Amino acid sequence: MRSDIFHANNTAQPATQLGITLQHSRCVKACVDGEVYARQGSMIGYRGQFSFEVKGQGLGNLVKRFATGEGVPLMSCRGQGEVWFADNAAECFLIDLDPGDALSINGKHILVYEPTLGYDIQMVSGAGGFVGGGLFNCVFQGQGRLAISSHGQPIVIPVSPQQPVFADSDALIGWSAGLQTSIVRTQSFGSMLRGGSGEVAQVRFVGAGFIILQPSEFTFGAPGTK
Repeated sequence: MRSDIFHANNTAQPATQLGITLQHSRCVKACVDGEVYARQGSMIGYRGQFSFEVKGQGLGNLVKRFATGEGVPLMSCRGQGEVWFADNAAECFLIDLDPGDALSINGKHILVYEPTLGYDIQMVSGAGGFVGGGLFNCVFQGQGRLAISSHGQPIVIPVSPQQPVFADSDALIGWSAGLQTSIVRTQSFGSMLRGGSGEVAQVRFVGAGFIILQPSEFTFGAPGTK
């Protein structure tokens, strides 16, 4: 049988080491001897012996998730072998965190991460009255690897104390957690009465760090769902 689909770039090769890697730009592979945590519904295939169970998020995060609607619906992937994860053909990226790092990520962009990392649901400072009562993110800390998704090639924008950056909340993937945030409204009441510009308010970032944006305001359900 002959076809371009059987090209080596499309063929899963035997794993050579444990950990989370990119199968290609739109799929993540985890070679596991133990467990990893992933977004529910994101697994697309595996080989080996695995069990997939709902993962508890701790009482604090469970209460926050019910109160805010934010967080990550997680599953534990436990066993030995290889597992593949994807998010509606979104672009996938790996981030390695070291001790002392803190990364704030929108929960809908989290794909899979190592159990050496932990997260806490935190309200974005200055966003208490924004869109239904708040804007919340998952702040990851620890040492380990995290895989995230982006609908389109992401844009990483440096932030400096001298030059704040503004972003649409629907395009935000995440940011370095040390940045200061606030909400800036950029549309006048008169403009809203005339139909509005579609850009009511943005998140303002001040400090030293970076933000990660996707070139999309993707709303096709929740990433990882089927």
